[in-house]
Amino acid sequence: MVHDKSTEDPWFWLRDREDPSVLEYLRAENEWTDQSTAHLEGLRTDLFKEIKSRIKEDDQSLPVPKGPWEYRVRTGQGLQYPVHVRQRRGAPATEEILLDENELASGEDYFALGDLSVSPDHRVLAYTVDTDGNEEYELTVLDLGSREVLDSGIGGLSYGLVWANDSQTLFMVLTDDARRPDRVIRHRVGTPQEHDATIFHESDEKFWVGVSGTRSERYVVIGSESKISSEYWLLDADSPDGELSIVEPRREGHEYRIFHQGGRLLILTNQDALDFRLMETSVDELGAGDWREVLPHREGVRIEDVDAFESFMVVTERRDGIPVLRVFDHEQDDEFEIEMTEPVFEAGPGTNAEYSARVFRYVYTSMVTPASTYEIDIDTRAQVLLKQQPVLGGTDLSAYRSDRSWSTSVDGTKVPISIVWRPDAVTWPAPTVIYGYGAYELGVPVAFSSARLSLLDRGVVFAIAHVRGGGELGRKWYEQGRLENKQNTFSDFGSCRDHLVKEGWSDQHRIVARGGSAGGLLMGVMVNQRPDAFCGVIAEVPFVDNVNTMLDPTIPLTITEYDEWGNPHDRSTFEVMSAYGPYENISAASHPALLVTAGLNDPRVQYWEPAKWIAKLRVLTTSTRMMLLRTEIDSGHGGPSGRYDAWHEEAFVLSVILEMLGLATPLGSAGDRS
Repeated sequence: MVHDKSTEDPWFWLRDREDPSVLEYLRAENEWTDQSTAHLEGLRTDLFKEIKSRIKEDDQSLPVPKGPWEYRVRTGQGLQYPVHVRQRRGAPATEEILLDENELASGEDYFALGDLSVSPDHRVLAYTVDTDGNEEYELTVLDLGSREVLDSGIGGLSYGLVWANDSQTLFMVLTDDARRPDRVIRHRVGTPQEHDATIFHESDEKFWVGVSGTRSERYVVIGSESKISSEYWLLDADSPDGELSIVEPRREGHEYRIFHQGGRLLILTNQDALDFRLMETSVDELGAGDWREVLPHREGVRIEDVDAFESFMVVTERRDGIPVLRVFDHEQDDEFEIEMTEPVFEAGPGTNAEYSARVFRYVYTSMVTPASTYEIDIDTRAQVLLKQQPVLGGTDLSAYRSDRSWSTSVDGTKVPISIVWRPDAVTWPAPTVIYGYGAYELGVPVAFSSARLSLLDRGVVFAIAHVRGGGELGRKWYEQGRLENKQNTFSDFGSCRDHLVKEGWSDQHRIVARGGSAGGLLMGVMVNQRPDAFCGVIAEVPFVDNVNTMLDPTIPLTITEYDEWGNPHDRSTFEVMSAYGPYENISAASHPALLVTAGLNDPRVQYWEPAKWIAKLRVLTTSTRMMLLRTEIDSGHGGPSGRYDAWHEEAFVLSVILEMLGLATPLGSAGDRS
């Protein structure tokens, strides 16, 4: 076993949040950041006004049909949080407020709604709330007729809230001392908590538990997953006191997901299929392993999701980084792909609540197209645009362009880069922001951002480096950027930066890198390995003390993360992680300017990681550039919870980016790129 490195860490004291000097230290850092950026106050105000001006503040979502009701969410001018409402189907004058998040958030420094679920008989509402930012939720159950609170006070909940079909029984997930979701409980509304039954408990600390329901409303689904293995159990939603039925016992390295359709279960599995294949089995043959192939494996074509309805299914695939939606119509024994309009985009299932539907909603976006909800008729294949997120403020979306380029990494691997810019505002080579993540097989979506327009309007090019460790190019893309292959993530990002310079996109002296959480680790490594490549780095809630954190199994998420980063108690793994660890590898160098953020109540990346990282950087750097730490004292991993607060925060970050790029001035004109 590797020794405890904390004994040689001069900043270890920051981990004791009960010590008053810790909070005093963090507040002093915030004050220093405020002082250091005071000259940007006018720019911040302008940016906030720009962001706000483009957003329709009093907006509403599309109504989602479910039984006799249509459910939707609306926002109001001046309101931080949304209001959840419903109306009788086909009777828009019958609006009923289900839940006003603004009322619940009143007097709270932080507020986040976890789950919200209406009972199958549409009479009772259950919801969970977090007022600390630590992602632990408390339950409330409300009678929608009388507005009487039927139940409250059950805390320590994770995500997941499912009704049985009796509209009296709830299934929820509780966490252990390390905040790992480890058990599913059955709760009768209105009964004391001590009467709750634990129907599933996961003792293996590498696994976490979740609960959901099938669209068909036939089953409650309990899943237990690690990073590389999974296991699912079914419970008849009509028999909440019944026995669980296992779908397939766990095996090391076997991942699968399930979807109910009629008399069968559809199973998305990596069994003998690197990029997954789709199988089926009868609901009467659970656990027997008698699976029949529905869609074969094709290497490089990642099957990501399945949406199962009574008479059709939609399979989401990703080919060469581009999503493809395949419709399989069982009534007509037919198959087709939904046509998209741009070469680079994102598309995925929208909100489709009704199992018996013969229409399918999906959401489409690109770096120049706002989120757009389409509905396609399965019988006629006719599509209609139901809603496109409006962009106000006189914005002309035709003024922006996007493209995809490919860099070559140090080992010869081609790495995709998504780029967006405004031709009439840019001068080449351009000041550039390059964003990266590269972990958990999560691809960075090439989605629209109205806030980003404030950069593009000032002649900044924005690029996304789709580095290994993400999921853009299939499971192999992920495998080549994790564990002992993690250095590929960092090499890819540096190569993307160099490619943008070489091809004339980017001014080599004016490039800012941005990333958060696991992408913040990428930022930390760039600061060490390529200190001269960027004029500035934005590291948001960055995982920069990975070695010390992963050595401590008492820290939330550590054990479940071994399969992503490695277990440093193994010496060879310790050496791999230590070779790139941001905190371990700080050296005397002329580092780029830095803005680092943290959340005091963050359960994913503890606040002390960014705090001690930037403290050590200040000791060793030879640079005179700004190094700023900003800690959200009242929130967690996601930053401020209210939308206006979030816009203010983004305006602050954008103002610092523009300062780093030498553009902290009023809007001006520039050149052109054909």
